[in-house]
Amino acid sequence: MLNQPARDPHADDPAHPPFRELLKVFGRIGVMSFGGPAAQIALMHRELVDERRWLSEQQYLSALNFCMLLPGPEAMQLATYAGWRLHGLRGGLAAGLLFVLPGALIIFALALLYVTYGQLPLASAIFLGIKAAVLAIVIEALLRIARRALDGLDDWLIALAAFIALFAFNVPFPLIVLAAGAVGYLRAKRRPERPVGAPAVAIPLIQTVKTVTLGVAIWVLPLLAIALIFGADHVLSQLALFFSKLAVVTFGGAYAVLTYMAQDVVQRFGWLEAGEMLDALGLAETTPGPLILVTEFVGTLAAWRHGGGPPFAMAALGALVSLWATFVPCFVWIFAGAPYIERINAAPRLASALAAVTAAVVGVILNLSVWFALHVLFAEIAKVEIGPLQLSVPVLSSLNVTAAVLAGVAVLLLFVARLGILSTLAIMAALSLAISW
Repeated sequence: MLNQPARDPHADDPAHPPFRELLKVFGRIGVMSFGGPAAQIALMHRELVDERRWLSEQQYLSALNFCMLLPGPEAMQLATYAGWRLHGLRGGLAAGLLFVLPGALIIFALALLYVTYGQLPLASAIFLGIKAAVLAIVIEALLRIARRALDGLDDWLIALAAFIALFAFNVPFPLIVLAAGAVGYLRAKRRPERPVGAPAVAIPLIQTVKTVTLGVAIWVLPLLAIALIFGADHVLSQLALFFSKLAVVTFGGAYAVLTYMAQDVVQRFGWLEAGEMLDALGLAETTPGPLILVTEFVGTLAAWRHGGGPPFAMAALGALVSLWATFVPCFVWIFAGAPYIERINAAPRLASALAAVTAAVVGVILNLSVWFALHVLFAEIAKVEIGPLQLSVPVLSSLNVTAAVLAGVAVLLLFVARLGILSTLAIMAALSLAISW
């Protein structure tokens, strides 16, 4: 039997809404969830904590800290947790699906338009402006998350070390997460140990094992069927394996996922070009839902181009396989781990490990910002290897002056005029189109 929420006698007792009301509220959240995880987390806080008091402040913040540790999109997992907390399994499924499905449908439609018309001069001009806006958006996200996550010299050093390990030495991200967690756990030993929050209800281990076993079976078996039907070398099987790996090892949300997957998608598999990866995130920024829906865009284009069958049918299967491999594990992590959230946050050493991992994610996003800047502003990037160092160095003569000007305008719109993400994207697309004419 799957883990169900236990009542904590020490916690606040917020109202428990009817299931129909839950569907209505999370349906609205799913349609309105523009602007990436920060905006989505703020939207859910206003809806669930401030206005309806369905969750207490402590419950919401404890769940957010836990979700930031998990691989995958923290905002989607936070929505799933909220639904689980309110209505158990069906509440978690409903909240998570309603958070994802509106954006997934829109991304699929946009991906089909992109693969059909994306190389036309008109579309290329529009996407140049979107790329410039995305660069500014990523920089803003970096600064915002750094202010929230970095608390003291230790955190700054962890973030810097994570950036150097990724950018200069190409260290696998899971190793960085493990190292950061270990540092955070060990540094807690130097500090006085004090309780954090109230003791939580114990959860039988066998119940969690059953939850994980059932969840993994639901996740893996359909993907194995794809491999048996189409063969291990087919693009659908490759998508299933690739995104299943990402679901396990990619921490820090869509920005970290893009950093981790870009090289393989572009260089190893040849499914997309570097510029198309930027377009993918630009499209995800313009639509509701988690930014990790860029994986659906990749799956749709890869299957359309390399599926070997009717393009539309292959594209639909590519989108479904990518969504299944990306999001089903998110439900598994929440349904298995949600009962332990209060217990983890009540342990000072584990709480310190969580904070260190969050600091490392700042270094990941800094690495992504550099990656974006290089590919938006320069047409050619050289690889320089000096011993263990593996550096990406721009060819200065390949600077795209138009892109640089557009990126400067996007920075002004976001940081000086303080426009929203949607307004900035729309203005930059229109400005880029006007320049091209």
